[in-house]
Amino acid sequence: MFGESNTKMKYKEYTIEVADDQDREILIADLGDLSFDSFAEEDQVLKAYIAEHAERENRDEIDHFLREKGRNYRVEELPDQDWNAVWESNFEPIDVAGRCRIRAPFHPKNPECLYDIVIMPKMAFGTGHHATTYLMADEIMRQNLSGLSGLDMGSGTAVLSILAVLCGAAHVDAIDIDEWAYRNGAENVQGNGMENAINVELGDASLLAGRHYDFVLANINRNILLSDMGAYASTLSSGGILLASGILEADVPAIVECAEKFGLKKNQVHYRNGWAVVQFVVQ
Repeated sequence: MFGESNTKMKYKEYTIEVADDQDREILIADLGDLSFDSFAEEDQVLKAYIAEHAERENRDEIDHFLREKGRNYRVEELPDQDWNAVWESNFEPIDVAGRCRIRAPFHPKNPECLYDIVIMPKMAFGTGHHATTYLMADEIMRQNLSGLSGLDMGSGTAVLSILAVLCGAAHVDAIDIDEWAYRNGAENVQGNGMENAINVELGDASLLAGRHYDFVLANINRNILLSDMGAYASTLSSGGILLASGILEADVPAIVECAEKFGLKKNQVHYRNGWAVVQFVVQ
């Protein structure tokens, strides 16, 4: 069961002009790295939200990024309110490839979908709205994970871990460096009754020393993938699979080149709205 939402804090709203849907998706990914934790999409603009304390800590970097990219934007301080309640009221269920439905507890189940995932839609990535989450979920459903153990790195809401277990995985370690995502992921794992199959942890790739998995899910970003590729590869045995996303189409060659240095061979690539997911296998 899910607990009650009661998160009140001061937030800043950045309203930023965007050219098109692909531009919006790229901007969401970039702002996520700058501590923005929720977004609202409107015609020709993206509304991005960041906690006031996080905005103070990252203000110079945020301003530099937006000006360097030539973005037109405005900032507004918002009154205190229960932001999780606001987020929940705007959350719509998502169908991935017609086979997986990601919904909130207050949405009805779709009996036509094979996999039903209930997510408390708080301010964390991975609800299925972002193209890379969709790509990863679609790719997971293509795999034979029956009885396998896996790692979900940068797990966010833990939606990918939950789907992997629904697809037959015996156990998944879900790791995220962000405490908010860690707590939200743990709540979602409990809400889906998967505490015995999914272990949610707070940390980074340094936790992986000595661990072994059959598959690794890494929906993060280009820089972290390049930095931690060796750590991911070291956990996989012969025939092991790495699904890597959080990257643009243009990033694929660099990711493939890096992965090959650690004995990973590109098997296939899928694209959505300018984003990519790459499947690697241990050679």
